[in-house]
Amino acid sequence: QVQLVESGGGLEKAGGSLRLSCAASGRIFSIKTMGWYRQAPGKQRELVAAITSGSESNYADSVKGRFTVSRDNAKNTVYLQMNSLKPEDTAVYYCNAEVITYSTGTSQYTASFWGQGTQVTVSS
Repeated sequence: QVQLVESGGGLEKAGGSLRLSCAASGRIFSIKTMGWYRQAPGKQRELVAAITSGSESNYADSVKGRFTVSRDNAKNTVYLQMNSLKPEDTAVYYCNAEVITYSTGTSQYTASFWGQGTQVTVSS
């Protein structure tokens, strides 16, 4: 199995910054896309940012220019630098990874894994 452990959430004032980290461990052959999702109370989970193994990234329109996603492939870790935080960024943030758990010459198995979530609260 694969475990994703998130850290870095907390309480911050509007305009401030937070940095989230998510480290993957376990049965990992390689990791394709890693990303961050968030879910606010009463709302659906939404994609915040994602990054491929080749460092191609994409962002939700609401965070473009404020958030930056990055990853360290050697450490199987993805980061989310959040600047210029707004109260509407308040949510539980979840890490996701698309993991190849094994690969042979003719086949491979890929599965999606989630972290436990970390709370981000932005006060006005």
